[in-house]
Amino acid sequence: MMGVLNKDLQDGHDLSMAEYRILVMLSESVDGSVRMSELADGVLSSRSRLTHQIRRMEVQDMVTRSTCVDDGRGVLAVITEEGRRRLAEAAPTHVRSVRRHLVDLLSPQELEVLGTIFEKVDAAMDTSAAAPRR
Repeated sequence: MMGVLNKDLQDGHDLSMAEYRILVMLSESVDGSVRMSELADGVLSSRSRLTHQIRRMEVQDMVTRSTCVDDGRGVLAVITEEGRRRLAEAAPTHVRSVRRHLVDLLSPQELEVLGTIFEKVDAAMDTSAAAPRR
């Protein structure tokens, strides 16, 4: 599934699924910026892999990096106007792709079951994330 979604974004917008996910997360933040460590967790990437990805996205003017003013140590990834433009262009393609390769294949009942499954998984993940680590 991810391979097909990635191919549709690549073919239509020269944007990888990883880049798309990063742009989505940045665009959903209040000020368009997210700490690199939080971004890595959010897009399920190692910090070193994310650093390389962000560097490539900087070259394409989709993001910039800045120092976190709260502590002076953290690094923020910040979406640029070009990043917002690329995301806005790619989003309809991504939505169509998800519909074509998943949503349209399922009956309303199957979608309801899938929603229930994801709710249970999400609740379990919230519980395990809140539990203290040993």
